[in-house]
Amino acid sequence: MPDLIPLFAGGLVAGTLGGLLGIGGGVVLMPLLRFVVGLSPARAAGTCILAVFFTTSGGAYRHFKLGHLQFKSIVPVIITGAITTAVFSLVFVSLASHDRYLDLGIGLVLSLVSLRMILEGIPRLIRPRDDEHEGREIKGPLWKKIIIGGSGGILPGLLGIGTGVILVPAFTFILSMPIKTAVASSLTSFCANALVSSCFKYVQGFIDLYVAVPICAGTLVGSNLGAVLNRRFRSSSVKLMFGLFFSYVSLKFIFSFFLAQT
Repeated sequence: MPDLIPLFAGGLVAGTLGGLLGIGGGVVLMPLLRFVVGLSPARAAGTCILAVFFTTSGGAYRHFKLGHLQFKSIVPVIITGAITTAVFSLVFVSLASHDRYLDLGIGLVLSLVSLRMILEGIPRLIRPRDDEHEGREIKGPLWKKIIIGGSGGILPGLLGIGTGVILVPAFTFILSMPIKTAVASSLTSFCANALVSSCFKYVQGFIDLYVAVPICAGTLVGSNLGAVLNRRFRSSSVKLMFGLFFSYVSLKFIFSFFLAQT
């Protein structure tokens, strides 16, 4: 059995990064569960998504208190995301029997997102938006919000990782929203997705509760800390950290897939 203190510490780090960058913290938790704790890809995905729910709920509440969010404007994203998560949670059972492809899928998704966020985080390459004085509302047509929400629900259901890899870039680049507003909206939208996915994966038997409980406690504390720290960072710095961290994690998962092939 793994020690409780390292699990809590891992959850604390994951929650802090989740609250800071608008992600579920799975980029920390999945490597921890796969390569340190030693869970199978399927059980790591199930356990991770439960912990991510606590990250998103704590971080979303803190961002709301800080004034980064208008809930009404993201309701279409939340509803369509929850529906898509339920559908792909059913598909997850079939994928679990070929679980090395979970590693490859996670790695590829993270690598694509990290490249765009790194470019956006370097001011001399792409001029960052001045988001200090912009409103909280997620503007844009309803059909875009429905597509973004539906797309964001795929990853929690199918791979057990956060919607932040979809929603933060989508809110920022497609709906042209400030990064801090995108972070708050991403956490709020994914909270519903993570809850739906967690319920499915618990019933399907892919959640290790002994591992999940101390991690969830850590993520709940860390997510509130990360949301506070978010207010102190420049937008370009947040984007750059987002991209660099995903780059490392994506390579780790891709290499794991090819090592499993040998």
